[in-house]
Amino acid sequence: MGSDNEVVLEEEKSIIFFDGVCNLCNGFVNFIIDRDKDKKFLFSSLQSPEAKSILSKYDFNTDYLSSVVFLQPGGKISFRSTSALKILSILGGLWSLMSILRLVPAFVRDFFYNLIARNRYRWFGKKDQCRIPTPELKQRFLDAY
Repeated sequence: MGSDNEVVLEEEKSIIFFDGVCNLCNGFVNFIIDRDKDKKFLFSSLQSPEAKSILSKYDFNTDYLSSVVFLQPGGKISFRSTSALKILSILGGLWSLMSILRLVPAFVRDFFYNLIARNRYRWFGKKDQCRIPTPELKQRFLDAY
């Protein structure tokens, strides 16, 4: 992993990988979809074969479900708070103001991120299966059935 929770990759698509059974993670994805008018993002649950295939190319532990993982065009992968802040920044508008939190060192931001991640199922609940997108959203999900 590089500085600030990043690894340089060679993928060309902007993909948000998330825990498909986590209610908090699904809520974050819904939040992004509702505000991503230009359809800048694709999505995939971390549990999907597509995510495992893409992320395993980069020595990523595909059993690691405690972080939103963001694969940017140009080849950077971000984890934990860095990924969330980058996604919000790309959304633009007032959400890009959240990027000021990048001034806080990653280890401080990630302390709180990890606290929430460890308790996400207890605090927000869990689904029995990964999210299945609606027909109109299927083209934005790599793992749409």
